[in-house]
Amino acid sequence: MPPTLDGGPFTTMATDLIRRQTEQALAGPIGSVEAYMQAVSAIPVLSAEDEHDLAVRYRDQEDIEAAQQLILAHLRFVAHVARGYNGYGLPLADIIQEGNVGLMKAVKRFDPDVGVRLISFAVHWIRAEIHEYVIRNWRIVKVATTKAQRKLFFNLRSAKKRLGWLSHEEVEAVAADLGVPAREVVEMERRLSAHDPAFDPLPSADDEDGYGPSAYLVYEGADPAEVVEDQDWEAATQRALDDAIAELDPRSRDIIQRRWVEEDKSTLQDLADEYGVSAERIRQIESTAMRKIRVLLPA
Repeated sequence: MPPTLDGGPFTTMATDLIRRQTEQALAGPIGSVEAYMQAVSAIPVLSAEDEHDLAVRYRDQEDIEAAQQLILAHLRFVAHVARGYNGYGLPLADIIQEGNVGLMKAVKRFDPDVGVRLISFAVHWIRAEIHEYVIRNWRIVKVATTKAQRKLFFNLRSAKKRLGWLSHEEVEAVAADLGVPAREVVEMERRLSAHDPAFDPLPSADDEDGYGPSAYLVYEGADPAEVVEDQDWEAATQRALDDAIAELDPRSRDIIQRRWVEEDKSTLQDLADEYGVSAERIRQIESTAMRKIRVLLPA
């Protein structure tokens, strides 16, 4: 499911439209992302005049069909942008879906009177949604949280393909080029070079001592002595509570039992009607009985 937008009929109808388009594409003989690519490539590209007219219709009249035509005509561009993020090890279909969400947001905010084509405006929204998805899912632990780290994440990966490990001069050059501190470049390079270790890896025949992180976790309930100690403490506490309740007078004991012990608890008014007193009197008896129980319980 794509992230929710601002709500309203546009969001629901546009999302359903993209979903149906995707399902129809993947229902073809190929049954893959390539089938979707072929389907969206077959949708005609809008001329500048048609695009402007549709955008005006949606902006001025909230014409949902106009917005749908704008979205469908630009799905091919989303797929093209999404292909550029194939190297992150994430499903291309999911990347395309996130890009489609960015396209929908762009259509909602597009102003046809500015004088630019929709795709020039939408590409920033498309990339923004894809970037968020990649950062959320590339690693188990989020590698980029600040604006500077997000900029480094995508630009430094491209730089490292060309440069390998960065020297001091290269770190300074990347920092100056991206407008971030050099220490941020070093930290992001370290994060990009790390890998998520398997929590519970399969045993290796060549390494008998190859334990994973799960082997070093402490299970709190695994110590038999602690289990017996806890059971003895609970049993002793229950016996002391039973003995303390038994010291109460019959009426107080009945009120405590029915107000605190039984599953189907009685209300103050229920007990007041049964004993022929006010609800406030029942509350006073209950309070007095609770004080007696606290005194009788061992410290």
